[in-house]
Amino acid sequence: MDLAAAQRWMSTQLGDGNYDTSVKDYARSSFVVPEGYVLYLDEERLFAPAVPPVGTHHGASDTNDDAAADAATDAPHTDDAADAANTPKADAPWCVPTFKWVPYSEIIQQWFLLAGGEPVQGERNDKLHRLASHLRYIADNDETLLLQVMPRYGLSEEEMKGLIHSACSAKWYSMPKMLREAIENEERRMKNGESTEDGENSSFGGEADILHSSLPKRLPALIKLLVSRTPDVYKPAVAHAVFPSLAAHLHKVRFRYIDNVEHEATLMNVLMAGTGAGKDCISEPINRIMADIRRRDEDNLRREREWKNEVTSKGANKDKRQRPEGLIIQEIDADMTNPAFVMRMAEADGHFLYTKLNEIDQFDALRGSGKGGQQFQIMCLAFDPGNRYGQTRVGVQSVTEKVTVRFNWNASTTIQKGRRYFSKVLTDGPISRINFCTIPEREIGADMPVYGTYDAAFDEELRPYIENLVKAQGLIDCPQAYKLAKTLKEECAEFARLSQSRVYENLSFRANVIAWLKACVLFVANGCRWDKTFEDFIRWSLQYDLACKMEFFGADIEEAQTVSLRNTRGPRNLLELLPDEFAYQEVVQVRRQAGMGEKGTQNMLSQWMHRGYILQMTDDSFQKLKFRRDGNDIDKNRQA
Repeated sequence: MDLAAAQRWMSTQLGDGNYDTSVKDYARSSFVVPEGYVLYLDEERLFAPAVPPVGTHHGASDTNDDAAADAATDAPHTDDAADAANTPKADAPWCVPTFKWVPYSEIIQQWFLLAGGEPVQGERNDKLHRLASHLRYIADNDETLLLQVMPRYGLSEEEMKGLIHSACSAKWYSMPKMLREAIENEERRMKNGESTEDGENSSFGGEADILHSSLPKRLPALIKLLVSRTPDVYKPAVAHAVFPSLAAHLHKVRFRYIDNVEHEATLMNVLMAGTGAGKDCISEPINRIMADIRRRDEDNLRREREWKNEVTSKGANKDKRQRPEGLIIQEIDADMTNPAFVMRMAEADGHFLYTKLNEIDQFDALRGSGKGGQQFQIMCLAFDPGNRYGQTRVGVQSVTEKVTVRFNWNASTTIQKGRRYFSKVLTDGPISRINFCTIPEREIGADMPVYGTYDAAFDEELRPYIENLVKAQGLIDCPQAYKLAKTLKEECAEFARLSQSRVYENLSFRANVIAWLKACVLFVANGCRWDKTFEDFIRWSLQYDLACKMEFFGADIEEAQTVSLRNTRGPRNLLELLPDEFAYQEVVQVRRQAGMGEKGTQNMLSQWMHRGYILQMTDDSFQKLKFRRDGNDIDKNRQA
């Protein structure tokens, strides 16, 4: 039987009446899978009529209802069509267009987050054209697919076709960085979501990833309000930066931490982002929060000015009125000197002082005389409960006070300047006491983020939260925040054990206190009522804070600690660090740990052998005669 006859015979056995005479090689039939090998086969789905891919909410337009009505009119009323219409929703994901198993709709959501939010009036066509010009790189320039997955925002189908055709007609380059980031962000989000569903703790899985992620989906009502007028790209930064000004409204309010130490809401925040990233995004929410304090400050500043003018107008020998009582001025100037700071703190009567610095180096006004550095001391004291700070001067007109530092503040800086500013105090404490946040770098040429309007309605909605903070008094117990602090402490400890990062562990101690204080502030602002949204937000806030610290300072802190350890240990007996029997490479490793190179290893071994410290057993192995771990020295002559 020749090949053609064999092929015809096999075709007959398979019941194939339409034998293909062009096929001569029946060897390819060996690739057919036997029926017994099929573990699962959904014949109903396999042989059912093809179902067109379902759309997503991104593909919906204002004309969807009309289109659906037209489709219903034109569609044939068959049993198959009825069955398809009654297909359970659980089957829909089989038909949702995806790229590498990631739905286009989710990629588009992430893209909008990176692009500053969904398009608003006046930028719809430009932003949709830009989206299409990006998506075509993962859709192989398929205009039909893009028409299906693209959001429309009121554009007709013809307008969308023209927009997509224009985008697909442009010159082909490499995949845009922004689209690549959107895909990576969604892949990370899906992975974290799967881990959570499997019961795994994904709280501290990848620190750097969270810096490019969005806020938790369900936010505390106060935070949701404060970020409501903020473009999506700025919302994480604003969500962190509002806490110092919120906590500044608390007066002598205390909370008990899990170590049984009472804390006040001492919160400090530094926003580190690139030049032109939009660091001023935190200003308007803070302005609204501080409005009531500024009104009272203005009255007291007026009283102080009147007193100064009165004193200045009188001669040197005239009786002068004493400084007015009750000059509580909470918001201080960024360039305030150290004596003025102490005086304002003394007159604050237990209230928090607050300032917002456009640049972190404005703190240098507080550095003091001589070598300075008092600004870092103030940062540390402001966080620590029960601190004491002040100055003693001989002059009658000089400020002599001893105060407890209650000082909340916000500052902004570029990443390079921020790292340089804290480079001298990496291991001295300020970094661990400060809450850090950042703004992700946007793509070159990205659209300008558009803010909402901060109007009277916003102020009115904010007012009850501020009133709750102002009227709070004394020691406040929040058992839910206490329990959450314990949980987060264990999660940090677990990740520290898995990562074996001493720097992470050290930073996590105070970062957990900061997160707990935020929970307490939210609790008080909400009328001393706990909300389920607090836990997810506070956990995210802690992860984000630690991610920023590790991203900006982690490597520098580790290097500083290593250098410090190496400088303080002094010389070590390298022979004591080796096992009683060791190889040449073990000696090299010990030398490297001591800061020495491989060069000189052979000379050192020769000296040790000459002095009777070791005995060479083979070309590459040695035995210790002195400084053995069992404490027994071996006589070289007896060993021989």
